[in-house]
Amino acid sequence: MRLRLPEERPTEPPTGYKIAHPMLSQDGTRAGFTGVSLGGALPYGVLADASCVYGLRHRAPSRRCDCGFHCVHDRTTAEGLLCTAEHRAAVLLEVTVLGRYLRFERGFRYARQRVRTATVGPCACGTVAAALADTGRGRPGWRELASSCGGCLRGRTSVSLAGFARLAGEGLRVVAGGAVTVAPGDLGAVEELGVPELTAEVALLQARLDWFQAQLARLGERGPESGREG
Repeated sequence: MRLRLPEERPTEPPTGYKIAHPMLSQDGTRAGFTGVSLGGALPYGVLADASCVYGLRHRAPSRRCDCGFHCVHDRTTAEGLLCTAEHRAAVLLEVTVLGRYLRFERGFRYARQRVRTATVGPCACGTVAAALADTGRGRPGWRELASSCGGCLRGRTSVSLAGFARLAGEGLRVVAGGAVTVAPGDLGAVEELGVPELTAEVALLQARLDWFQAQLARLGERGPESGREG
């Protein structure tokens, strides 16, 4: 007997979330994404079909293989993947799950997808991203991109967020990441990307200022003559 899994027939295609690296073709005429795990060697477009990464001729996804696109159900779970060091430069994708799929506890493995929205995080300096710039890494014929503000581009190959969406096509939306809410007392509850980094810098400068003030106070208590030998 063959175990048959229950089949779903949803009225609308399911929605999922995943992370990926934005990519720009060598000639600058196409844009896409590459995965962060098994499919990392194969850039894909906004609307794409999965194939077996092992070169096998079965249809993806196969129950006896781990091929196919992968995503999770929950946006927060996908955002959590961006906390790891190797994935900090990735972007968050909201995708529509198309074609055949296998449902798991945390997500889907499926045959076809449409990327609806790509959310780009802040620049490494903490400023809201204005563009996607060359990271110095990539695949044959493709440059890997990461978020960057205007001040950090420094002549690197880059494309604006709107430009990336236009090159990718298929109605893709590319947006800068949302604001970070700062707790009361931390810079007056300002809501702006990069505020945690700015707060840390201010705290460091304040600590150094306090140390210098303490040293000056000690010198003042000793008096101008205390440092001389009799």
